[in-house]
Amino acid sequence: MSNALKQVFNKDRTFRPKRKFEPGTQRFELHKKAQASLNAGLDLKQAVQLPHGEDLNDWVAVHVVDFFNRINLIYGTISDSCTDQTCPVMSGGPKYEYRWQDEHKYKKPTALSAPKYMSLLMDWIEVQINNENIFPTNVGTPFPKTFMQVAKKILSRLFRVFVHVYIHHFDRLSQMGAEAHVNTCYKHFYYFVTEFNLTDHKELEPLKEMTSKVCH
Repeated sequence: MSNALKQVFNKDRTFRPKRKFEPGTQRFELHKKAQASLNAGLDLKQAVQLPHGEDLNDWVAVHVVDFFNRINLIYGTISDSCTDQTCPVMSGGPKYEYRWQDEHKYKKPTALSAPKYMSLLMDWIEVQINNENIFPTNVGTPFPKTFMQVAKKILSRLFRVFVHVYIHHFDRLSQMGAEAHVNTCYKHFYYFVTEFNLTDHKELEPLKEMTSKVCH
């Protein structure tokens, strides 16, 4: 990775604070295991598979947090060129528009600019992953029955960040020399969500053509 690219992907450009794994916890050990597989250059399709004897909820939780951190970083690198003026609508080309809805201010799907949508999305995810009732950090504390449902919603919404970045800011990524890094992150994400059926196929549709080229 070039020095310029290292500066782009340094921690200061992170869009939101990172959620850390506490050393000594089972989640931390799983995180290390997942990282070791990637660092060893293991095929990404193999790297996402559930390790023997591990709990699926734990494995998904580790990856949700990791993808949140990585995708945060990717959006942070192009956020200076994603403004209310350049991206007045959160979209993925002319065919796909994403509206924001939550339990508080936006109770009905609402059209927002891309940066506003991203800000609300990252805030919302951060609340979910820091909620001990949804993402318990203590060993032995069971995951709630709704955990997979929440994980699917987070991952589906994170996929939309890839859609917007690839379709509207690809030139910026290429300019910065970040294309290969983002492609690897995308492949990792894609293989993971398809391995465990964590995203509806219709959500994946906007990047179908690119996926067929990048994910063999």
